[in-house]
Formats: sequence, structure tokens, C-alpha cells
Amino acid sequence: MASYDVIIIGAGPGGYVSAIRCAQLGLKTAIVEGRDTLGGTCLNVGCIPSKALLHATHMLHEAEHNFAAMGLKGKSPSVDWKQMLAYKDDVISQNTGGIEFLMKKNKIDWLKGWASIPEKGKVKVGDDLHEAKNIVIASGSEPSALPGIEIDEKVVVTSTGALELPKVPKKMVVIGAGVIGLELGSAYKRLGAEVTVVEYMDTITPGMDADVQRTFQKILTGQGLEFVLGAAVQKVDATKTKAKVTYKLKKDDSEHTVDADVVLVATGRKPFTDGLGLADLGVKMSERGQIAVGKDYQTNINGIYAIGDVIEGPMLAHKAEDEGTAVAEILAGQHGHVNYGVIPGVVYTTPEVATVGATEAALKSEGRKIKVGKFFFMGNARAKAVHQGEGFVKIITDAQTDRVLGAAIIGPAAGELIHEICVAMEFGAAAEDIARTCHAHPTYSEAVREAALACGDGAIHA
Repeated sequence: MASYDVIIIGAGPGGYVSAIRCAQLGLKTAIVEGRDTLGGTCLNVGCIPSKALLHATHMLHEAEHNFAAMGLKGKSPSVDWKQMLAYKDDVISQNTGGIEFLMKKNKIDWLKGWASIPEKGKVKVGDDLHEAKNIVIASGSEPSALPGIEIDEKVVVTSTGALELPKVPKKMVVIGAGVIGLELGSAYKRLGAEVTVVEYMDTITPGMDADVQRTFQKILTGQGLEFVLGAAVQKVDATKTKAKVTYKLKKDDSEHTVDADVVLVATGRKPFTDGLGLADLGVKMSERGQIAVGKDYQTNINGIYAIGDVIEGPMLAHKAEDEGTAVAEILAGQHGHVNYGVIPGVVYTTPEVATVGATEAALKSEGRKIKVGKFFFMGNARAKAVHQGEGFVKIITDAQTDRVLGAAIIGPAAGELIHEICVAMEFGAAAEDIARTCHAHPTYSEAVREAALACGDGAIHA
């Protein structure tokens, strides 16, 4: 029976980062993973492969719509779907192979198989039993489907099946206008599919800044996506090659149908804890199926911890990574922590959308006195030069102290630009601190500075 200081269950971003940090801090560490490759959902069937397809299809869009204006003449490229999927798979293998190298480099044992916890301090993988002073559950999440909808990953698919379709569908219906639905829906639209997005709420990207929601929907509609909002999906009737989606509009209870070759169910994710034996152990769970933990990420069972998608909070890879680092430092006797007020969220469409901190609506509902600075990318020279002048940067500050409370960006490289604001918030900076920091010209980041200036006397280029 092998014995460890810590065994981590799940080798996704939370798990593998936690394992590396544990090893760096001198803890004898093992990680359990049942997939043939490390990296979890994110690297294998989520974040990374979807970004590969988004990049490839963005290049196609540029060739079809913007190359000629830049003096790049010639026929637009045709799509070799098999080669595009091969490119995507190569990106996956490079990343998952890199994680395996890091496990070896840090002398972390990979226990291959699916884990269960038969008792406190014990982890069973296959027929082998291992001892651990501490166990960290980082088993991630899985797609959550609507009641009565049967997923076959061929005609009715989750994000996993959507990344492996044998051909580009002529018609795709996306159920859910969240991050996953809009990213994959926009990728397939650029590949030539007719895409209809059906969303239960009255806005896309529910919970996001209202200004962003309106602008984002307008831009995506301009790109050819069709939206049906305020619609409750009743059922999906599927054959081997086709599907029919039936939904009711909440405003008048009228029933409608839409046909599709492929239906992508993108209605969120739920914690994946099957087979771990948590009920028998008496691990406390929430009503939503999440593992309940304290500030130190420990469950009600001493020595068993949980991080990432299986606990409360946004299901984001980087949130899991930060928790993985924090729990490793706690196990090593340090004071690991995560600032949940400064966790950015990004939608990797074109344009990208990124947010951090509180929204304008949330702050107003709390009665906070705020000031909003906004700058449109149409006033940014770099953005206009590359045909990406749509969108804006919006910074929200405390009206009295000027401290940055939140931000939203829709525009080029928004997922990169948001981190300047994250760092500012982490250090408790004021908008004036950003505004007085010299930004290189011409860069997209100047739009962030201009929005910060707009929180004061006003932007320069507006």
C-alpha cells in the first residue's frame, strides 16, 4: 500500500496545479486520473480544443471578409474539416503531453484509473488501495442536460460532441446563450452553418453587464446568429440524422419548433462526483450537488478537501487553479487564499468579452454611489486598423474614493486587457492610477486607459 502526504483526485486545471504546488512545497504527492491523458475537461474536450476551432474559424472569417480590403487578393480558403479537427487534436496532445511532463518533473505519481474513497485517509484506484494524510477532490464537472432531452453526442450533443462532429451541419440549434453556446455557435456559424440560439432568459449571457449583453447580441446578430430569447425548451425529437426542437415563448405561452441537423445542449454544467463514495463517507453536500467546504477548503470530514467545479463558485479553470494553489499552501502550513472578488470571466468569441468584479446593476441595487467610465474601441487607432472597432471598455468605480469596483470589456483581446484591471483591483487601485500610467501607442490597452480617464475629467479621444 503506497502512502502519500496528499492524493489529488482529478487532473484538470485545479487538480494538476494543486499537485505541482504540493510537490513544490515538499509534500509527497499523487494524482488520480481515469482519462488516458491529463488535463481534465479543459484541455481534452473544453477550453483548449474550442479555442483552436475559434482561432481557425476566425482566420477563415478574416480571409472571407477583410483580406481584400487590406490588399490581400485571391480566392478565400476552402475548409478541410478533417484537417481542422486534426489541428485541434494536435493542440490538445501538445498541452496534455506538457502536463504529463510536469508531473514527471515534479516527481508526482499518476495513479491511472477512477478513484473512490472507501474511508478517511484511503483512496482506492482500481484494485489498489493507497494511503494519504490528506485527500483533495478536484473531479470537476460534466454537462447538465434539460429533463427529457436525450444526449447521443451525434445529433443531440454537448460541447464534447460538438468538438467531434463528422461534418459541419447545415443547421444547428444551440440551447443556451451562455459562454459555451455562444463560442461554439459562433465557430460553426463562421464555418457556414445556420445557427439559432434558444435561451430561457430574456438576455444572452445571463448575469453579465447589461451594456455588454445588448452590444454583444447586436454584434452576434450582425454576424448571422439568430436568437430566440425568453423561450423554454419543451422537448427535442431526434432521428439518426435530424432533430426538431420544440419551445414555448414565455411572453405568450405560444409553442414553436425549429429544425436542425445538430442540437447543441449548452445549458450549464454540474459537479461530477459519481463513484467517489461521498454519501457513504457522510460528506456534506449542498442542494445543488456541490461539496460543502470551509474557508480552508476542508469538508466536514477531517483530511478531505475539495476545490474547483465540485464546490461553490464560478465553474472556471482559473478559479480552480487558484483554489488548487491555495489548498496546497494550506496543507503545507501556509496561508493560502483566493480573492473571489477579482476572478475574471471571458467569452472567446470575436469580439471577445471579459468581465471582472461587480456589475453596475448589482452595485446600484446595493445603494452604492458609483461612477462609470466608458470608451469605445472605435476611438482606438489599433482596433480600427485591424477591423475590430466594435465594442467598448467600461470601468466602474466608487464615486467617493475612485477605487475600481468592476469592469467589462467587449472588443479585441478583451481576455488579455481585463488583467490590467484585475491587477489594479487586487492592489486596491483607483481609476486615476490606471489613467496616470503610460500606455504604449498604438495598443488596444489605450482603451482601458481612456475608460479610466472617463471616470475622471473625461477621455482624451472620445
